[in-house]
Amino acid sequence: MNLYVLIITGVLLGALSGTSTTFLFKKLPESWLQDYGVKETDTNYRVSKRMRPYPEGLIAGLISCLFYVAFAVFSKAAFIDSFKPLHIAVIILLVPALVLVMMADKLNRIIPDQFSIYIAICGILSIISDYTEGSIWFSADAKWYLPLLNKILGALIGGGLLWLIGFITLTFTGRDGMGQGDMRLLAATGLITGCYGLVVLTYVAVFSALIFAVPLLIRKQIRLKKEEEMIKNAANPRKMRRALEIKKARMHFADDPDYLAFGPFLALGCGVFAVMEPFFYAKMATSLSILGVLF
Repeated sequence: MNLYVLIITGVLLGALSGTSTTFLFKKLPESWLQDYGVKETDTNYRVSKRMRPYPEGLIAGLISCLFYVAFAVFSKAAFIDSFKPLHIAVIILLVPALVLVMMADKLNRIIPDQFSIYIAICGILSIISDYTEGSIWFSADAKWYLPLLNKILGALIGGGLLWLIGFITLTFTGRDGMGQGDMRLLAATGLITGCYGLVVLTYVAVFSALIFAVPLLIRKQIRLKKEEEMIKNAANPRKMRRALEIKKARMHFADDPDYLAFGPFLALGCGVFAVMEPFFYAKMATSLSILGVLF
């Protein structure tokens, strides 16, 4: 199939995905976008934010377009020209879910378990596609259980790694270092990427998060400096400091300007690997073969 036709198709699919996710997000049950155990009677209850056509809908459409176009460019020979319908279906179904995760965590600091379950189902479909249409990571002579083992290890290592980070952080600092939603999401995306792709997912997630974290840290330091100036210049510094502390204590965690949600970057890492899988295989195959972990 002509590449330009595929790119146009990808753009149209991306536009459709952006529109549909915006509409769907508005219809999600309120309980999906609230933290566990939160009730409307709670003093710090906050109605969840919803996607708007602009800017969230536009951003969702652009991200979806980029994913679908990248799939057309980087996976054309491996999945489209050779026509592997299940592999293609996984990508078409997966992209909107990843975008919904990004928006839910960005707007409300929550990753609904329903999204992770849906992504896990896409992961199961990807396992079926590996067995029925072939996996680029394993030769026809490889042991039958290796494609399955690859995906299961991806889920276990991914979810287990974030659990360990959260456990260590909670043990030594007394604060949650990683949300339960992030753990479930990485376990679900591990079924998509497998243990090979988990390396790419982690790399993309961490380094893209750093791009946003550094300006956020700088902004925080500027804000703290301004607050100290306000306190210093106030008629009653102690009262001013107390007022700022109360304001922050009453702030809903989802509105904390110093908090950076990690879920969007995990979703980004999963999407980048999924749509560019043949490209990453070509780059990693030699090294994996030397290490003796390519079958």
